Amino acid sequence: MANIFTLMLAIATFSSGILWCLFKVKEKLINPFLNQKVAMRQKQYVINEISKNNNTLYMDRNLMRLQSCASIFPVLCIIFLVRSFILEPFQIPSSSMKPTLLVGDFILVKKFAYGVKNPITQTTLMKTSYPKRGDLVLFKYPLNPKLDYIKRVVGLPGDHIIYDYVNKHLIIYPYTDNSVMKLKKSLKITYNELHFDNFDKSLDLNNIQKKRTDCLQVFLDNETNIPSLDQTKNKESLGDVIHEILTVKGKQDNIKSYYQQPGYCLGEWVVPEKSYFMMGDNRDCSADSRFWGFVPEKNLVGKATMIWMSLDKEEGEWPIGVRLNRIGAVH
Repeated sequence: MANIFTLMLAIATFSSGILWCLFKVKEKLINPFLNQKVAMRQKQYVINEISKNNNTLYMDRNLMRLQSCASIFPVLCIIFLVRSFILEPFQIPSSSMKPTLLVGDFILVKKFAYGVKNPITQTTLMKTSYPKRGDLVLFKYPLNPKLDYIKRVVGLPGDHIIYDYVNKHLIIYPYTDNSVMKLKKSLKITYNELHFDNFDKSLDLNNIQKKRTDCLQVFLDNETNIPSLDQTKNKESLGDVIHEILTVKGKQDNIKSYYQQPGYCLGEWVVPEKSYFMMGDNRDCSADSRFWGFVPEKNLVGKATMIWMSLDKEEGEWPIGVRLNRIGAVH
């Protein structure tokens, strides 16, 4: 959808730009000639003058429409450049990044965070930097590039990742290029349980079943083994990056639905070169790299920087207000 909108915006900008250039040429070259024709018309008979004036009025109406289209070219040009290369707005569609991002949040994505791309073909024109562990990244869903997903970077190229689906803990062995002796030392990851603020402490499974979201499959894969749907909010630290996550007490993933990397056990992955391992902060309600694999570097769109507006709403429902306290930077 984003690429289609970008293409439509590019076509509209290009078309209005052509009209804008034509009218600029008209002002300088054609208008003096038209003024001479008007002076000649004043010497013709009254009947012919009235008839030609009617035709002129008809032509003027069409001309005004074209001028209106041309006049919006500077605005369209600015929007196209900003949206394609600087900042792109994105609405959070699901609860997979809760509590960091909520349904109804509108975020700004820094498009040049990891490189400058051709807005139409999405080919990288210039590399600027690489994602860091803990970044909130917007990317093209690997199984359907027409869809945009937002998740947190958990694994970098070469990282060895193990997910303890019983305790909901991550174990990460960062990549090392020491070819002499590769002493595996895991990344320091800590978990601290927090008290709930305004988040629901329990989930209604019947309500989840009505909504075809990315958390639906995660829950229903092993529905009979869910003795409790009480949510727990934890503070997770990935090295120096600290953020909050949600887990469901008593709920274990159906490990058979995990993506199995050739040569490795289920729940264990080694991130390939130029790829990343993404996970949602709502760990038990997120379809992410655990289930469909790695995100290629070419699929990266940008880094989420801030919430610029937040509507108080639930998934699939109309908003009931505005959450001003949500506006600000995200990490």
